[in-house]
Amino acid sequence: MDAYTRVVKTIKHETVDRPPTDFVATPEVLEQLLKHFNVESAFEVQNLLEIDMRWVYPKYIGPHEFSGAAGVAVEGKDFLGIVWKPVKNEFATYNEIAVSPLADIKSVKEVEDYNWPSADWFDFSHLKEEIKRINDKERHFIGFFAGGAFETPWYMRGMENFLTDLLIQPEIAEAISRKAREFYKARALKALEQSDGLIDMIGSGGDIGTQRGMMISPEVWRKSIKPNTKELIRSFKDMGYYTFYHSCGSLTPVIDDFIEMGLDILDPIQISADGMEPENLKAEFGDRLTFHGGVDEQTMLPVLPPSELELEIVRLIDTLGRNGGYIPCAAHAIQPDTSIENIITMYETIRNYQY
Repeated sequence: MDAYTRVVKTIKHETVDRPPTDFVATPEVLEQLLKHFNVESAFEVQNLLEIDMRWVYPKYIGPHEFSGAAGVAVEGKDFLGIVWKPVKNEFATYNEIAVSPLADIKSVKEVEDYNWPSADWFDFSHLKEEIKRINDKERHFIGFFAGGAFETPWYMRGMENFLTDLLIQPEIAEAISRKAREFYKARALKALEQSDGLIDMIGSGGDIGTQRGMMISPEVWRKSIKPNTKELIRSFKDMGYYTFYHSCGSLTPVIDDFIEMGLDILDPIQISADGMEPENLKAEFGDRLTFHGGVDEQTMLPVLPPSELELEIVRLIDTLGRNGGYIPCAAHAIQPDTSIENIITMYETIRNYQY
């Protein structure tokens, strides 16, 4: 069974030979894997790990005053105008927000007048050849991540300001959410157009959960955030693409909403968060949704001995993968406090599992 078929059949809850695989890791982890395998590219690492899902990205060609990449991936001013500064710990460097460009705005007009990025600031011309290279020996399942309508807005406004806006001046929060959605949708549409039909799935996301529950109430989320979140899911679903949404934490009160929006895959299934127990998720949503992730970054992947990690991953697949609908992988990017041995154990366990 080729990689593409394995993923599609899993999403459709049909019989497959083994669970599909995906790979997302911090730069430090990727560097360790390059050295471990003695190869030079992430492409080679993913081939050696037999990764079924592959992600492709645009290249930034916009104004030089911006660093070109969004969020924690880059230091400096990103194309949204957010300034990020590096913060180091003993394992890794993470970029955190230093300046939120919309922090001091007072009106919807100021949101509208802001210098929002354009999809024309990105080059997609390489995507077709890149995907052909990925699919050279067998067809893989190709995803493109659009963006999101909750996390980007609070990055730009500041979390406290944005959460306050949702309660006392929701028109500002909703305007920022809408502008972010418009940009991300336009960028994804360009990726689809210039990849000549070779992209299979559009991803979107934004953390709306915490360890103990949702970051905002389901009612506020439905009123002010859901409409733009839905546009980044339903519009692509209606075009015939598979859909993916990322949110860390606990979001069980709105999983039915995501299913109604047309979501195929929910990520990252943080099983240590309240209400995200695998047995309950499978029982309530497992026949209508595919779960992606689950190998916990707090209690499993970095800390368990390989023999125990293997047993826990098998348990997850037995539970979430029963009758299809599960893509096991790390419940977020693999973190640099994870041993190479545990990374290899995770992928070998998934590849060796037989339904």
